[in-house]
Amino acid sequence: MLSGARSKDCTHRVATSTTTNGLQLLNFGFSLSRRMHQMLGARSSMRPLFGQRSAARAVHTNAGPGADFRPLARRTLLGAGVATTLVSVPMGPSAAESSGGPGSAPAGGVAVDIEHRQGEVRLSEEEWRTRLSPEQYRVLRQEATERRWTSPFNYEKRPGVFKCAGCGALLFNASAKFESGTGWPSFFQPLPGAVTEVPDYSIIFAPRTEVRCRRCQGHLGHVFNDGPAPTGLRYCMNGLALQFEPSDEARKEA
Repeated sequence: MLSGARSKDCTHRVATSTTTNGLQLLNFGFSLSRRMHQMLGARSSMRPLFGQRSAARAVHTNAGPGADFRPLARRTLLGAGVATTLVSVPMGPSAAESSGGPGSAPAGGVAVDIEHRQGEVRLSEEEWRTRLSPEQYRVLRQEATERRWTSPFNYEKRPGVFKCAGCGALLFNASAKFESGTGWPSFFQPLPGAVTEVPDYSIIFAPRTEVRCRRCQGHLGHVFNDGPAPTGLRYCMNGLALQFEPSDEARKEA
């Protein structure tokens, strides 16, 4: 009888301890979830860290161009398990540590501080809206992504140069263009000093390297490390951010 009572008491204590530990773990999970929600809710004041996009951008987020990602809904991050997973994800690695692209400035790119947004060409937002078409404005100034296979520059094969549609700065030689199969104009290197490259953490699980026009800091696209020789890089650009100027020889042939 005494042995049976002790056994029941021991079982009761184990069950109570297990329940208590479970509740503590659950409370920790919810506390961590609330903390992550507060952090994400403060993104408007933490743009340099998270790379927040404008609410007025196009339907597609700029996952490259080169990939189709949609923005993560904040409410999907409220689960304790997801929040715990997020804590283990480094928020500030160099882009070279991911498959999205290199972290250092490759082949003519110029690395800049992520907070640097003003270039040599400085216009008000109203002036940019006047200068650009609505679609160009969304890409260059609000960092949207055009739909793949919609740019005529995918099929441009004439010799010449590609310029920034915002300020006219020379960006790419047509000889650096290649067929990437992604649906966006792609180049293996820019002209020397033509672009700046900035870490982009807008997609938490896929940090990338954003490419901007160095002269006006207009958004062009992203750079990835899956390109052809000689650089091994793929500058995946929005056609709306570019203008093409054919060479004199191409004009004569036309």
